[in-house]
Amino acid sequence: MRQKFSKVILLVLIFSVLPFTTAFAQSSQEEIIKNAKAQLGVPYLYGGTTPRGFDCSGFVWYVFGKAGYDLPRTSSSQYHAGTKVAKKDLQPGDLVFFERTYSKAGITHAGIYIGNNEFISATSSKGIKIDSLSSSYWGPKYYGATRILADEGFSDVSEKDLAFEAIYALSDSEIIQGFEDGTFRPDQAVTRGQAAAIINRVLKKTPKNISAFKDVPKGSRFAKDIAAIKELGIINGFKDGTFRPDAYMTRAEMAVILEGAFKLNEMKIAEANTSSYSDITPAYWAHDAIVTMSSIDSTTIFDTDRYYATHRATRAFFTAAIFNSMNVKK
Repeated sequence: MRQKFSKVILLVLIFSVLPFTTAFAQSSQEEIIKNAKAQLGVPYLYGGTTPRGFDCSGFVWYVFGKAGYDLPRTSSSQYHAGTKVAKKDLQPGDLVFFERTYSKAGITHAGIYIGNNEFISATSSKGIKIDSLSSSYWGPKYYGATRILADEGFSDVSEKDLAFEAIYALSDSEIIQGFEDGTFRPDQAVTRGQAAAIINRVLKKTPKNISAFKDVPKGSRFAKDIAAIKELGIINGFKDGTFRPDAYMTRAEMAVILEGAFKLNEMKIAEANTSSYSDITPAYWAHDAIVTMSSIDSTTIFDTDRYYATHRATRAFFTAAIFNSMNVKK
């Protein structure tokens, strides 16, 4: 578990006596970004560590200090204060560092990553401002990043959620990811393209031919995954030669696809001839696959009276189904 049980109880008690709008409801990431943006426009001051003026490391030191973090004062020391992070894995609140911003070699500038490839820092020309990591000036000078903030998990997923274990297990395995704002968005529907990508992160199939469907260009985000899933015969296209990657996937489609992807139908898991769901009959086209999803469920998310086969599969529902399929006893 991401948090000890005692800590969870403490937070519950705090929330029960304090309004939700207090600072206790704010994540460390949100607090850091809020503190940083509150200083926009403050002028640059060499050696400055207050809202009267900041230098780059003084700004970082001040912002994190307001949130209760005791950081070193200089940029080079701040770089070595946390855990190193690859540029592709940056999260809001991470520290970003640059070199050769003046004649001196080595780390010469520090800022705070705020998401969307942007960071905020104290610049000598315009004071506290937001810049792009890929700008013509900062891009070539990027040195590295450090994470000071502990991983607090997803702000919209609690231990009470039925898919909690599945979400964190697959997130830790980098099979399914959250969003830059620290959310998982469990109720958001899954598209066919997203489903192909998530499944292929488990199966790790490299396609022989990326040009699988006329509506999935080679350069599109999920092109390789969609082609791989097609070659495996897991998700097929439509009669008009399209895949429709942005179309949402129903719960029935999800069951059939995962049964095939993980070859659950070969394991003789679902032996019942009837479903426990009142809205699914033995004659329903996805009946056996749906029964399988229920039979292998360890999350209890499938433990309902109705299956709602035509409803869209949400990220939480799909993640739980993937988790169950990966962990079924063979």
